[in-house]
Amino acid sequence: MTVIDIPGSKSVTARALFLAAAAEGTTTLVGPLVSDDTEGFAEGLTALGYAVRREPGAWHIEGRPAGPGADTADVYCRDGATTARFLPTLAAAGHGTYRFDASAQMRRRPLAPLTEALRTLGVDLRHGDKEGHHPLAVHARGVKGGALTLDAGQSSQYLTALLMLGPLTAEGLDITVTDLVSEPYVEITLAMMRAFGADVRQEGRTYRVAPTGYRARTYGIEPDASTASYFFAAAALEPGRSVTVPGLGTGALQGDLAFVDVLRRMGADIEINDAGTTVRSTGTLRGLTVNMRDISDTMPTLAAIAPFAEGPVRIEDVANTRVKECDRLDACAENLRRLGITVHTGPDWIEIHPGTPTGPAEIATHADHRIVMSFAVTGLRTPGITFDDPGCVKKTFPDFHRVFDRFARTSEERA
Repeated sequence: MTVIDIPGSKSVTARALFLAAAAEGTTTLVGPLVSDDTEGFAEGLTALGYAVRREPGAWHIEGRPAGPGADTADVYCRDGATTARFLPTLAAAGHGTYRFDASAQMRRRPLAPLTEALRTLGVDLRHGDKEGHHPLAVHARGVKGGALTLDAGQSSQYLTALLMLGPLTAEGLDITVTDLVSEPYVEITLAMMRAFGADVRQEGRTYRVAPTGYRARTYGIEPDASTASYFFAAAALEPGRSVTVPGLGTGALQGDLAFVDVLRRMGADIEINDAGTTVRSTGTLRGLTVNMRDISDTMPTLAAIAPFAEGPVRIEDVANTRVKECDRLDACAENLRRLGITVHTGPDWIEIHPGTPTGPAEIATHADHRIVMSFAVTGLRTPGITFDDPGCVKKTFPDFHRVFDRFARTSEERA
């Protein structure tokens, strides 16, 4: 059995940074993810006037319930969607003028439902180039609160940002959601808000957030379930292999751990307990049809091992993957076809037929970390796979190639 220590969750780290910055007192985050996205978030907080002290294994954030310490700031959000969506929302609760910009990749990704909701709450927010996209400026004077309707069908991050804003408003927020994707990520948000002292309640499709503020605490960051999916998939793919990820088991916050349920349906043996999660190969991968709306970040992981299944793999209800770092549906289809695999796609689905991927082939990554990490799993059974931009994994797992190569060598030694 191979034991893999997975870095901290990106989603949990980003939320914890927001909540720590908003809380009364100094918060210590234990085991935060150190990557391009999270470092960009921490640097954004520093630019806004929050005190952030980073040391190995722990980050310390001095909270400012009244908002940013700076009266004016320019924040560069890099490629980070959580940074680009959460920090303008946090800044709106303060008083000052704050300008935000991002990479060309992030500039292409949509913001309109969030920025329109902030405007509904009276926030003076102006886009500098294309409406509904970065760059933008927030002329903040606090947020009174109130009721609003939100379409979170493209990204649950819109709802998360507004939920986390709620306790910082004068009167609280009532948010009614008309559509919602990746709902388990919202469950992460609610659990973490409550851990920091918030009073938030869900009544059907309406979320009611009281103006309680937040309280600082020490908070441990669990391993990243999306990152773990590549090692789980590899274990299911390789006959005789098993992988255990400690610290990600019963009681985990992240919905993406449900990816192992997909592997179970395909034939893998799964064990989840308080200590962690183990995936064992049974030597068989069955085809299936699966709705991945709630765990769409793991769609490329499944696509990458789908050719090795005994029947077709059809992944449905993943339209939102078309507005991620790249159009992931098309990127997966394009790269599988390069490997000689028959693939069909629609607006919100992809169907992959059994076949033997053949190399050599260079994977078009589209600067998307998840495309690289997913097709690294394909590479376990397909010699000659390379990547046009292998370094883009720095977004969430800078050490991925070293860790995965070590895993692959362990696999070869067992063969």
